[in-house]
Amino acid sequence: MVTVTAAALAVSSALPTAAAQTRGSGEVVRQGLHRLVQQDRFPAALAATTGRDGHTHNYTAGVADLTTGAKVPVDGQVRAGSNTKAFTATVVLQLVGEGKVALDAPIERYLPKLVRGEGIDGRRITVRQLLQHTSGLPNYTEFLGDFTTYRHTYVPPRTLLDLTLAHKALFAPGTRWSYSNTNYLLAGLLIEKVTGRPLAEQITQRVIDRIGLRHTAFPGVGDEHIREAHPEGYYPSKPGGPLTDVTELDPGWAWAAGQLISTPGDLNRFFTALLGGQLLRPAQLAEMRRTVPAESGLWPGARYGLGLISTPLSCGGLMWGHGGDIHGYGTRTGVTTDGRAVTVAVTADPTPTPKAPDHARSLLDTTLCTWGPDSPPSPARSLTNRR
Repeated sequence: MVTVTAAALAVSSALPTAAAQTRGSGEVVRQGLHRLVQQDRFPAALAATTGRDGHTHNYTAGVADLTTGAKVPVDGQVRAGSNTKAFTATVVLQLVGEGKVALDAPIERYLPKLVRGEGIDGRRITVRQLLQHTSGLPNYTEFLGDFTTYRHTYVPPRTLLDLTLAHKALFAPGTRWSYSNTNYLLAGLLIEKVTGRPLAEQITQRVIDRIGLRHTAFPGVGDEHIREAHPEGYYPSKPGGPLTDVTELDPGWAWAAGQLISTPGDLNRFFTALLGGQLLRPAQLAEMRRTVPAESGLWPGARYGLGLISTPLSCGGLMWGHGGDIHGYGTRTGVTTDGRAVTVAVTADPTPTPKAPDHARSLLDTTLCTWGPDSPPSPARSLTNRR
C-alpha cells in the first residue's frame, strides 16, 4: 500500500467558471502526468477527469510501448486491479437489497463448512466483515510466491482459498482492520452460490452493461490478453530495476478481488454512477459508505466502507473510490458526491520509484480541488458521465 502526500491548495469561496475549471484542472493533470513519467519513470500515464457538468476530458503522457515508442492511446484499457472490489461489493449489496443476502449474517449461511482453519470459523465471520476487511482472514496473495511462477497459470478460486486456510487467522473477526484479498475471494464465491451463475456474468449484467461501461470487461477463464487499445504494462525485476513487459498474464488469481480490465473514463463513470445512486438502493449505498479507519494499511485519513475508500480532500470534503495495483498497472480513483471524478493510471507495477504512488494520489487531490470544495449534488444534475 501507499502513503499519500496531500497537495495544499487554497480555494476561494467563489467557485471559478466552468471554462476556468476546465483550463485549471487540465493544466494540473498535464503537469501531474508529466511528473509521473519524467520523475517517477513510468513508461506511460493516463488520466480522465469528469467535471460537475458531466463532461469527461482525457490526457496521456509517455509512450505506450518502450520498444516501439508507440503513442499512448487516449482512454486506453488497463488492468484495473482492486477497483474490481468495488464492483464485487456492488453486486453483493444488490443481492442484499433483493433480500437474498443479509449483511450481518455469517458467511457460513451461504458457504456452509467451507471457511475453516486455525482460528478461522465461517460461523463467526459476517458478510459485512468480508466486504470491510475486518474478518481477520489472511491475505492469499502473500502466499502465491514469485510472480514469474504463476504469471501464465490459471489458479482457480478454491485453490486460492485452500492456500489461505492453511494459515492461521490474523485476529478475531470484527476486532481490527486488515486488507485481505481473501475477503473478496469469498464475496465472489458468495455471489456465485446465491445466484447460481458465474461471477463474471453477474458483474457484467448487473454493473458493466447496466450503466454502459463500453470498455470494461471481466476476462474469461484463461484469457491473458487486453482486447482493446492499451499501453503495455511493465514489471521491474527489482525495485528500480529494468522493466519487463507483462501485459499478457493470466489474471485468474485476482478474480473477484482484482481481475477487471477498464479505462480511466469508465472507472470515472462507474464510481460516479455508484455514488449517484444508479446501482444501489439508498439503504445499501448508505451501508457501503459506512466506514472504519484504514490508515494502518492504506494512507493518512483513509477509511474503508464496503468496497469503497474515503479520503479527506485538502480543500474540504471527501473523495471516494478504491484504486488498484496489479502486475504492470496501477490505478488511482477519486470521485466526489457532487459529480467530480478523476482517475489516473500508470503502466508499471510495482512502481519504479518509492514516492510514485504518493504523487499519483496527490494528483487526484489537486485536480478535484481545482474545481473547488465538495458540495451537495443538485437534484437537476445528472451524475452520469456524458460521452
